[in-house]
Amino acid sequence: MRMKYIDWFESHALKHKKIVEKLQSKAYTREQIVDYFDFENMKKKEEDFCPLYKENKKCHDMKNLNCYMCACPNFRFNDDGLAKYNEQVILSKCTINNGKKFAGGGFIHQDCSSCTVPHHKAYILKNFSYEWKDMMSDCKIK
Repeated sequence: MRMKYIDWFESHALKHKKIVEKLQSKAYTREQIVDYFDFENMKKKEEDFCPLYKENKKCHDMKNLNCYMCACPNFRFNDDGLAKYNEQVILSKCTINNGKKFAGGGFIHQDCSSCTVPHHKAYILKNFSYEWKDMMSDCKIK
């Protein structure tokens, strides 16, 4: 059984909120909060935030990976499907890069592994919200 995007989305939003609230209670500025979400720091202090932390593995091959967004506001998904292509259901897409896709089990997914857009500090600060779900508000397509 596949994990639904919405399940990950809701679960991740709660984990993100918990960390941000902890940092706000310590009077961290928004820039300090974003800095806290640096991959190297997070894998030490918040190892349950991402399963890759325990493997010391990055989701994107980049030097200064920041995990504050851990998803992308340009990603779109619908667990019931956005469209069909060759009898496969397209579950996700990107609004800025049609790029690579991967297919399996009758589904097609957007492959974001080569895109680093939401993991740069400048991009995060430009699109910053303390609420992760606010930054990702356009991701869920109904």
